[in-house]
Amino acid sequence: MSEDILLLDTDVETALRAAVRSLLAERCDPTSVLAAYAGDRSLTRALWKPLSTELGLAGLLIPENRGGAGGSARDAAVVLEELGRYVAPVPFLTSSVIAATVLLAGDSELVGELAAGETTAALLAPFSAATVEQVPTLVKDADGRLSGRITSVAGALDADVLLAAVQTQSGTEVHALEASLVTIDPVVSLDMTRPLADITVDSAPGRIVVAAGAGLAALRTGLTTGAALLASEQAGVAGWCLDTTVEYLKVRRQFGRVVGGFQALKHRLADLYVELESARATARYAAGALATEDPDAAVATAVAAAYCGEIAVHAAEEAVQLHGGIGMTWEYPVHLYLKRAKADQIGLGSPAYHRSVLAELVDLPLGRD
Repeated sequence: MSEDILLLDTDVETALRAAVRSLLAERCDPTSVLAAYAGDRSLTRALWKPLSTELGLAGLLIPENRGGAGGSARDAAVVLEELGRYVAPVPFLTSSVIAATVLLAGDSELVGELAAGETTAALLAPFSAATVEQVPTLVKDADGRLSGRITSVAGALDADVLLAAVQTQSGTEVHALEASLVTIDPVVSLDMTRPLADITVDSAPGRIVVAAGAGLAALRTGLTTGAALLASEQAGVAGWCLDTTVEYLKVRRQFGRVVGGFQALKHRLADLYVELESARATARYAAGALATEDPDAAVATAVAAAYCGEIAVHAAEEAVQLHGGIGMTWEYPVHLYLKRAKADQIGLGSPAYHRSVLAELVDLPLGRD
């Protein structure tokens, strides 16, 4: 582990965490989040404006000389951990992390619009895409108009602009399309706090925002950054599950005793605590490696993406079981966290995929099933 990558929050990161948590605690209660499953997107709009403009999170990863806050991947990791803790239905990951990172490879004015919170963007790729080879390309006709269809896109319902890969003779370009000019078909998703949509582009005009020479690298960086920082969101999900379960078991009584006093449950919670601390450490190390451009960044990303996804699901499953009957109800929010954890587990590459990447990076032969 590189000695210059801290695993604890700095004073600035502590203040950022407190600001985000305070806003979410006040405005992102579970009852409002649950409304997303009935198709109500009002909470997204109500949350995104203060997060993006008042706290300046829309341009967190955009340099100051391009209108942004000039933050690092560590700052974004802090924000995502808190968003995961509240399963906040906002497009920070898809717009302010993935799309913004892609756009930074070009000189489009969209960067400034994104930084100011005036525009949100989403990459036209399945949420499960982990490599540039899994990013579909649109077809450009002789008039420069684009056509194609991409399924299971995250963030499209909240985006003003969609970023599309376009294969040309010179290489892969990234084009920006106005969301109003394409057909967006929402699909029923496991996690409706980050809904997916199928996108149909039929001879729509676009404009180049990343040139062919930089397109592939921009897409690769966007997906890698997204995967590394998604681990922090997963740690946030797991953190809420453990904290809430511990508090519940302190008051729930069975057979005349507080359930939290049973030795078997203490062991399960202790194991989960160790897993959570490990997940936080791997997620923060991955963010720190990205922020410092450490040579270990690729390995750190693979470790975090492989480990944190499974821990978030395990924590959510334990939360459902240890809450007993109430944990199985629609009214209690634990199911929101299980759904977010399961959806995130396949987002930007499954744990199995990232383990295979890690094996190649450290020259470890892959085992056979």
